[in-house]
Amino acid sequence: MIRTRLLGASLLLALSCGAHASSFIVTTDTIVDATKATSDATSDATASLRDKKVVLEARDDAASFVASQGAVRGARLECAFAYIRQQNPTLAATDAQLAQAIVAI
Repeated sequence: MIRTRLLGASLLLALSCGAHASSFIVTTDTIVDATKATSDATSDATASLRDKKVVLEARDDAASFVASQGAVRGARLECAFAYIRQQNPTLAATDAQLAQAIVAI
């Protein structure tokens, strides 16, 4: 009798551990997939700007813009702003944010 109860308790414990492990795996897979999708989208956006000559040529102007807190606005930087906003019309970034992103490329 005790042996049967012990066997039953062991079986229940084994089943519940398996359920927790599979739940953990599903949760982990979901989080990793979501993180990967976000990372891929960000990388694609940055890579598309990194490959554009007009944006690369604006790096010095962007650095001057950031260093002067927006007081110095070069022609190349203005062209880069126009290009980025044309390519991404829904982008809600300020000039300062765009300039910092250009410097970081």
